[in-house]
Amino acid sequence: MVHVLVRHKVADYNQWKEAFDNHLSVRKRAGETGFRLFHDADDPRNITLLLDWPTVEEARRFMNSDELRNAMTKAGVVGAPEIQYLEDARSVHRTSAD
Repeated sequence: MVHVLVRHKVADYNQWKEAFDNHLSVRKRAGETGFRLFHDADDPRNITLLLDWPTVEEARRFMNSDELRNAMTKAGVVGAPEIQYLEDARSVHRTSAD
């Protein structure tokens, strides 16, 4: 499993969120298997995404695509996103019994 950590600022959160939601089928076709969306508690225009992909090749292909670049521009992303590719090294899920 590969995760893509994306940080960027958007002009308007609600406009960006609608565009992000509408882009779901494109992301799924490209190989995305899940995501988590965060926004800064003090400024919801500061977005952090953690997207899940089967392989780093699929993730890089999508993240470097003109289609994504155009969609981000239309959605109101301000400036260049910060992108990191992460691989699972260890995962622990706690329960109340731990």
